[in-house]
Amino acid sequence: MTSEPIRIAMWSGPRNISTAMMRSFGGRKDCAVTDEPFYGAFLKTTGIRQPMADEVIASMDCDWKSVTEAMRGPIPDGKPIWYQKHMPHHMVTDVSIADFPDHRHAFLIRDPAKVVASYAVKRVEVTVEDLGYQRQLEYVDSIAENSGKAPIILDSADILRNPEAHLKALCKGLDIPWDNGMLQWVAGTRESDGVWASHWYNRVVNTTGFGSPETSSTSTLTKAEQRVADESRPFYEQLSKHKMRL
Repeated sequence: MTSEPIRIAMWSGPRNISTAMMRSFGGRKDCAVTDEPFYGAFLKTTGIRQPMADEVIASMDCDWKSVTEAMRGPIPDGKPIWYQKHMPHHMVTDVSIADFPDHRHAFLIRDPAKVVASYAVKRVEVTVEDLGYQRQLEYVDSIAENSGKAPIILDSADILRNPEAHLKALCKGLDIPWDNGMLQWVAGTRESDGVWASHWYNRVVNTTGFGSPETSSTSTLTKAEQRVADESRPFYEQLSKHKMRL
């Protein structure tokens, strides 16, 4: 690993073990983590009424430009690595992945039916745009065009089947050293968690590592929910073609 600061942008859809991945990187001694830094700006710009929207906006810097500058700035606590958890669907202005040319980018995907089912448990309605698959694909294509190769894409189901192997491969792809702290962490909340953790993170706060492979059924989706999953699937399948395979 070089002595230059390393900033990692993990672009993930929601309900996609993205918080568990943040916990994993937070278990490293050399890594700071940041939780969805553009969420407040997204809510303020769009006016979308998601759970705890007012609290989120009040708790965060909601200026697109200053958040962007902060994410490119000094790493918190003087750490050499900075893991930033980003949601592609939050990027609704001219700020985009192109504003982070020096970051090391990776993408986390999950079967859309599983994602929609997870939303349904929370009694939250969801749209195709909320899941962000299309923008993820646009960002993947942009990285591939600029670098000549597809970026790292991980499927959450694969990670849950074999966390250690996939995390080690991810570290190799990001050119950072392996740290066993990525496999286990202390249960509970973190100062780095967004204020929305009280609504969305009730399961992950009780974990001490990655969960078991997914076995939940998606057969109970309503017709509207199934439509969202079906419309998202072509983008997911395109992303899956380039996912990490071990």
